[in-house]
Amino acid sequence: MKTSRYTEAQIIAILRQAEGGVPVAELCREHGMSSASFYKWRSKYGGMDASLISQMKAMKV
Repeated sequence: MKTSRYTEAQIIAILRQAEGGVPVAELCREHGMSSASFYKWRSKYGGMDASLISQMKAMKV
């Protein structure tokens, strides 16, 4: 399976920029990703912070 180009912390930072009002198209262009990736991340990580992600990883392993 292919590994992600972005860490969970980077994904959260990108999602927070979008919550702050930056247009999705601009974020995708700036970070070199597709809009599909952004929306997939938003559905998976939306509303999470770093502590929740670490708990999720701990449960997964």
